[in-house]
Amino acid sequence: MRLLIFGGTGPTGARLIEQALDAGHHVTAVARDPARLPVTAGVTHGTARLPSAHDPATRDPARPAGAGHDRLTAVSDDVLRPGAWQDAVAGQDAVVSCLGTRDRRHPTTVYSRGTGTIVSAMRTAGVRRLVCLSSAGLDIPPGTPLAQRLVTRLVVQRLYRHAYADMAVMERLVAESGLDWTVVRPPMLTDGPLTGRYRTAAGTHLERGSRISRADLAHYLLHHLDDRDAWGRVVEISA
Repeated sequence: MRLLIFGGTGPTGARLIEQALDAGHHVTAVARDPARLPVTAGVTHGTARLPSAHDPATRDPARPAGAGHDRLTAVSDDVLRPGAWQDAVAGQDAVVSCLGTRDRRHPTTVYSRGTGTIVSAMRTAGVRRLVCLSSAGLDIPPGTPLAQRLVTRLVVQRLYRHAYADMAVMERLVAESGLDWTVVRPPMLTDGPLTGRYRTAAGTHLERGSRISRADLAHYLLHHLDDRDAWGRVVEISA
């Protein structure tokens, strides 16, 4: 499968790239700073094929296997603006957005603007499958214990209010895109190991969702691209 990944320099996107390459997929990663991707070679503006970690002529003996890969193409560009990355959309089987921001203090449009340009480019290129990361913090499911409800409402939703507001706009854009979309809402993310064990709920709320490792979240993103039961739905996920 040919995958186009946005947000590959973030912790979840990096794990997705690594797992996709390990599974034999061809990956194109769009990033403003490709040197921060989970590979060792940097690129300049435009596109570049990164060296293979398995090529004895290019592999650094001190570099762990998988640090570079001949099935990874890096695109140095900003998804918030039209650019070379739009040419990379054509021919992809699926697009995954792990876009995010670490700025909690100010309003943001990273999610909505980024996703809007992605949707537009996908329509132009005729690529239909889109998966976007959101957050379980946008809603408080019925039946949530009172203590957890209060923490979510009074702490989490206030702390991430700017990001959540833009995620809500993003979700509406995706739902109205006409593409074969899935929005994935994880709870608190951890740096725990890959287990392959998690619970999901498509089109409804997931009970007792608390946390999930970024590795397991990436595993779901990768292994459910062909899951038609998730198309056109918001999927909640938790360990």
